[in-house]
Amino acid sequence: MVALYKELHSKGLNIIGVSLDKDASKWKEAIAKDQLAWAQVSNLKFWDEPIAKQYQVESIPATFILDADGKVVARDLRGAELRAKIIELLAK
Repeated sequence: MVALYKELHSKGLNIIGVSLDKDASKWKEAIAKDQLAWAQVSNLKFWDEPIAKQYQVESIPATFILDADGKVVARDLRGAELRAKIIELLAK
């Protein structure tokens, strides 16, 4: 995700990381260690995270691609499929 973000952020890709962590210091350490440059949010409620419940996250990692209108257009894509879908949407 870091490489994809670096490549496509200037073309319009935005990422929001939602963490299911319970420990704020460990969560912040992971953000720094992994060099996550995008917005990060967490209520530190593990599986009781309201955003995870809203999007029915049942396993992690989970990915959701939203279009410009905020509609979920793809879910749990990885690798080349994820990159291709993002490029397709950014071209619109």
